[in-house]
Amino acid sequence: MTETQTTIQPVRRAVTVERPLEDAFRVFTEGLGTWWPVATHSIADAVETVVMEGRAGGRLYERTTEGAENDWGRMLVWEPPRRVAFEWHITGTPTEVEVRFTPEGDRTRVALEHRGFERLEDGEARRESYNNGWVTVLGRYAEALS
Repeated sequence: MTETQTTIQPVRRAVTVERPLEDAFRVFTEGLGTWWPVATHSIADAVETVVMEGRAGGRLYERTTEGAENDWGRMLVWEPPRRVAFEWHITGTPTEVEVRFTPEGDRTRVALEHRGFERLEDGEARRESYNNGWVTVLGRYAEALS
């Protein structure tokens, strides 16, 4: 008897921003704490900022106003200004998020893929939640660049 693992489609979302490639990458990574919707998309209450450490192996975490740090993930790929990928721990069992930055003239297309939901017990439901959640997150990012 062979075992078959069901694959759940990744969440794929994209936004085009009115900024050159380097700016789009910098604001997404170094400026994460300035645009991430912490009121609705964080672990703790009273989150002050979100930090993405700019290197493979770096941390992705939130910091509360009291100074507590809650890990969200670990950086897997750091290729400025074209690509970042990170393990996403908020799902319990880690999933992966990859973000690619592609120049389109003076604009930049930012494409996100969140994959690995088949590892989660409630993978289909979690995928649907993130399918909607990434719309909000990328909307806030695009707004910060406008």
